[in-house]
Amino acid sequence: MTVPVDPLTALAGQEHAVRRLDAMAANPPQSIVIEGGDADTRVALSLYWAMLLNCRSAQPPCRSCASCRQIADQVFNDLLFFDGREGLIKVQSIRDTRGVWGQPPNGDGYRVTIFAEAQMFMTESANALLKSLEEPRPGNVFVLTAPQRERLLETLVSRSWVVTLAWPDQRDNAPDVAEWVDSLVRFWRTGQGWFERTSPKGAVDKDLAMQVVLGVQRELREAMIGSNSTSASSQLAQAYGPQGLRRIGLVLDQAQDALNTQVPVNPSLVLDWVATRMI
Repeated sequence: MTVPVDPLTALAGQEHAVRRLDAMAANPPQSIVIEGGDADTRVALSLYWAMLLNCRSAQPPCRSCASCRQIADQVFNDLLFFDGREGLIKVQSIRDTRGVWGQPPNGDGYRVTIFAEAQMFMTESANALLKSLEEPRPGNVFVLTAPQRERLLETLVSRSWVVTLAWPDQRDNAPDVAEWVDSLVRFWRTGQGWFERTSPKGAVDKDLAMQVVLGVQRELREAMIGSNSTSASSQLAQAYGPQGLRRIGLVLDQAQDALNTQVPVNPSLVLDWVATRMI
C-alpha cells in the first residue's frame, strides 16, 4: 500500500478527528488508538499526528518543512513505523526497539512510534509493548491503529486515548467474496451449505481465504455500528449480541493471523475452523 505524500489528502471528511488531535498536541498523551475509517486513512492520521508533534512552524503542521516532508515519506529520524498491513507484528521487533524508547528523541519534538493495524500483534508483541507503556519515557509517544478498538488488547486500549474516524462510504464486498461471506454466515445460523464449498481440492487458496476473512470483517463492522446494509450484516446483528459479535471478531483475527504467518497452512482448513468456531 502507498501512503499519500501529503497525509491530509487521505483525511478529507475527517475534520473532526483532525481537530481532536490538534487540541491534544499541546499536552500529548503517551498513547492513542485510532479506529474507524480505512487502513490508509488511519495511517494518514497517524502521520499527521507525528507532523503535528514535530513541526516547528507557527501553525503546525506546515507540511512543507524538512520534518513534515520526512514524516510523510516515513524517513524521519524520530518516527518508528511497524506495518501490520504486511503481516504479523512479532515480539522480537518490539524487544529490539525497547532500548530506543528508553532514550530521549533525537530532535526537539517527539519520537512517534506507529503500529499500523495493531490487531496484527502477536500476543507476545502486545504484552511486550504493554510493559513499555507501563514505564513512561518522556518524549516518546505511541499510535496504534485498528478497525475497532475491540480488536486490540484491552489493557493497551485502557492506557490510550481513542480517536475515532468516520467510517468509509464504500463498505460492500465484491460479488464473488460476498457469495462466500453469505454462505459462511448462513452456515453459522443453519449448520448447512458450507463444506461443499471448501472440500473440493483447490477450491480455496490463501488469497481467497484472506478475502473471505476480510469480507466477514466488513460485515461484522456493519453489524456492530448498526448499519445492517446487507443481508449478511443484518443476519449477524439479529443472531448475535455485542458479546457474540466481539467473539466473531476475535475468531476472524486469529484466522487472519494464521493466514499471515510464515508457517504453511491449509487455507480451506482455516475457513472451516472459522465456520465451526461459531456453531
